[in-house]
Amino acid sequence: MFKPNAKSGQRPTPLQDALGECKSGFYAVGFLSFFINLLLLVPALYMLQIYDRALGSRSIETLLMLTLIVVFLFIALALLQIARSAILVRLGNHLDASMNSKLFASMFKQSVNEPGRQSSQPIQDMTSLRQFLTGQGLFAFFDGPWLPIFIAVLFAFHLWFGIFAIIAAIILAVLALVNEKLTKAPLSSASNKSIQSTRYADSCLRNAEVVDAMGMESNLRYKWLERHIGFLKDQSDASDRNAVVSNISKTLRMMFQSLILGLGAFLAIEQEITPGMLIAGSILLGRALAPLDLMIGSWKGFSSARQAYQRLNQLFEQYPTGNEGMPLPDPEGQLSVEALVMVPPGAASPALRGVGFSLDKGDMLAIVGPSAAGKSSLARAVLGVWPLQNGKVRLDGADIHQWDKAELGPFLGYLPQDIELFEGTISENICRFGEVNPGAVVAAAKMAGVHELILRLPNGYDTHITAVGGALSGGQRQRVGLARALYGQPRLVVLDEPNSNLDDQGEEALVAALEALKEQGVTVILISHRKPILRLVNKMLVLSEGQVAGFGSRDDIMRALQDGRINVGKGKPQTLQGGKA
Repeated sequence: MFKPNAKSGQRPTPLQDALGECKSGFYAVGFLSFFINLLLLVPALYMLQIYDRALGSRSIETLLMLTLIVVFLFIALALLQIARSAILVRLGNHLDASMNSKLFASMFKQSVNEPGRQSSQPIQDMTSLRQFLTGQGLFAFFDGPWLPIFIAVLFAFHLWFGIFAIIAAIILAVLALVNEKLTKAPLSSASNKSIQSTRYADSCLRNAEVVDAMGMESNLRYKWLERHIGFLKDQSDASDRNAVVSNISKTLRMMFQSLILGLGAFLAIEQEITPGMLIAGSILLGRALAPLDLMIGSWKGFSSARQAYQRLNQLFEQYPTGNEGMPLPDPEGQLSVEALVMVPPGAASPALRGVGFSLDKGDMLAIVGPSAAGKSSLARAVLGVWPLQNGKVRLDGADIHQWDKAELGPFLGYLPQDIELFEGTISENICRFGEVNPGAVVAAAKMAGVHELILRLPNGYDTHITAVGGALSGGQRQRVGLARALYGQPRLVVLDEPNSNLDDQGEEALVAALEALKEQGVTVILISHRKPILRLVNKMLVLSEGQVAGFGSRDDIMRALQDGRINVGKGKPQTLQGGKA
């Protein structure tokens, strides 16, 4: 039903593994379907016995016994159908439970490696797949193999009954294929356009303040409508085509059930079958054709589930999970960057080319250079956020990508240029949503100089904030982000423009935090355009157009910049602004 798209010899994706674990459940559903379809012969056999035995003998006792037996069998049928549905529901829940953490991890990796493609679509895909597996449409695939059995029974009634059933089944099967051909392309296009429309709307909503302030809502709404209307058009085309085929299928099935009555009446007149076979034949034909009719009616859901399965498999193939290596010792903070070449996700040319330098434990490095020199890209590369095309970043001699992120994370601190807080309390944001350690949270806040500010909030550390910071100003958000970077005992701290939103008081707190990190022997990398910060560093690295223009002690690099011995390409480094060094 869902064909694995892994190449021969390639390890199955987590989704394929999870579906493989569900095989026993699907076998159980198939086993129950065997008895369910046997019991679906009961109505036809009941009618056959009533017409040919009860009416013929005019025996009330026979009719009563037949009816009691049929009631018992129908109760059994209901119980088996309930059990089959319950198994499928639990299979769907098991699939979701076994996949949710892996799905989140792969989604996270995709968001890191493909900025701008952040979307909850994979979660929707998993929901679509689970709903199909637990819905009525799947029953068509379990009941469909019984079509030859029902036709064989019709052949047992009469040759022409069997031939008529085969013709009817072929016609409905052709309709099912026609439905697949007519709806596959528009459904696929509609699915892609729906994803694009949702992603564009999410992007607009994330920047709602800018949109509202600058009166951009109508323009963006028009752009969104272009995508949304395209999705509606393709979906409508697919639905219209499916509706035409589905209604033709239902009409034909009803017509075939009526025509077989006419055929049976003719055969009964010719005394080739009994009147009971006439009625039973019509019931059996309807039962035989029902899976085909259900398959056509539920094809849209099946197509959506199949596309969701393919997208999820592709996601897991591109961003696999669970490949952590052997645990490594806690890092001390020694860092080396070797011949680094990195192309940012979605870019065509490298942002960094041949970058190399090394830091000892406790070094404090300032990265300076003109705009678009690659400073923020280097910060992401050092932290192992973006993949490398060439070269290595080593922390204590180990490739940064060899570390288990969950184990390495507590020893790293990162303050990005664009501060991202998460919905929750301030204490949860500072402790990185792990188990809240009040002492460590307060220590990090005091180190970042934000403790007093937090205490003045309505609920202190328990103040709930949103993803954009809620009632916090830009500077306050940056200081909470700094506290998050300093939480615990980090051995390597990377701060990208840490004072871009700070006032004088905030900058004083930042300087105090950096002095504390220096005393603790923490390795620090700073990207800043303020000279007062440079007083604390002992090393400097100058980037120009993605390459190292100079690296060495702070005093040597500052003199070289002032003397013009370091060529920084386009413009002067932004670090030569403000204050005295």
